Amino acid sequence: MERIYNFSPGPAVLPREVLEQASDELMNWNGCGMSVMEMSHRGKDFGSILESAEADLGILLGIPPGYRTLFLQGGATMQFAQVPMNLLAGGSADYVVTGDWSKKACKEARRHGAVRQVADTEADGFTSLPSWSELDLDPDAAYLHLCTNETIRGVEVFDFDSLPAGVPLVADMSSHILSRPMDVSRFGLIYAGAQKNIGPAGICLVIVHEDLLGKAAEGIPSLLDYALQAENHSMVNTPPTFAIYMAGLVFKWLIRQGGLKAMERVNLRKAQLLYDLIDGSGFYNNPVRPDCRSRMNVPFTLRDPKLDETFLAEARLHGILQIKGHKSVGGMRASIYNAMPQEGVHALADFMAEFQRKHG
Repeated sequence: MERIYNFSPGPAVLPREVLEQASDELMNWNGCGMSVMEMSHRGKDFGSILESAEADLGILLGIPPGYRTLFLQGGATMQFAQVPMNLLAGGSADYVVTGDWSKKACKEARRHGAVRQVADTEADGFTSLPSWSELDLDPDAAYLHLCTNETIRGVEVFDFDSLPAGVPLVADMSSHILSRPMDVSRFGLIYAGAQKNIGPAGICLVIVHEDLLGKAAEGIPSLLDYALQAENHSMVNTPPTFAIYMAGLVFKWLIRQGGLKAMERVNLRKAQLLYDLIDGSGFYNNPVRPDCRSRMNVPFTLRDPKLDETFLAEARLHGILQIKGHKSVGGMRASIYNAMPQEGVHALADFMAEFQRKHG
């Protein structure tokens, strides 16, 4: 079967070049006679893979001095607990809830200490962002947490400069990290699950300022202690070596594309194509306020929900898969991460236009 256009929110599409290179190197990486999956994580071969991945990520994001990059396990969901376990230090934290993932993060954090929910946009269906200047923030909070791109509802934060200052910002960037240039220095800690824009499932990227290390709660499992992981270069135990290798290939692919400024231009074109079609159709609808519509996750509904199954069935015949919306929202969702080629988005747009002509 030919490769399809995979609009899954995660695990998501990977660049074809990356998959082909991994296939070529699967049995014998760099002439060492074995697969990355077989080599010791303590050996010089994997050490070079890890060092290269960290260096390339630093180039892509412009990570400034004073930050440590960790490749951890447990996905972004583990960070919902790991962040408060490492940073609360007996104090309290402020949480901004703008979608399902930040809501879950806030709920989990409450299991580990004091949390104040300083904003909640659920009343409007998580289709907007709060006014940052109007938040009732605690100036003594250990940190302020937010999700900068909500995968399910398709809400994205673009203006980091307007985010509140004064306490460390902690951001879940799982579904839009590496999609555009981002000022890492605005944040105390960034975390991101891999299976959207970084690589295959299995690792979670954490970028943490050194000032936030060494604050872990007493009795925290050693595997979850950021400071210990930083001291041991993400290898307190055996790391997910193959997933790190794949992430490194993605980082090199992004550099070959021209870096994050080039990716932003491509991602903007892809998203604009879909939003223009949706807004001008009278047949499809996206409820998110235009100034905070995600470029990575484009949810939409059909005018007649009875057509949903027909839409999905006909989309499959056109090689368009995994476009069904999240069960909590319904409708459709096109996740158009970095690795989704522009021709894939054009194929979806052409299909949507044709479907409207047939069923509208």
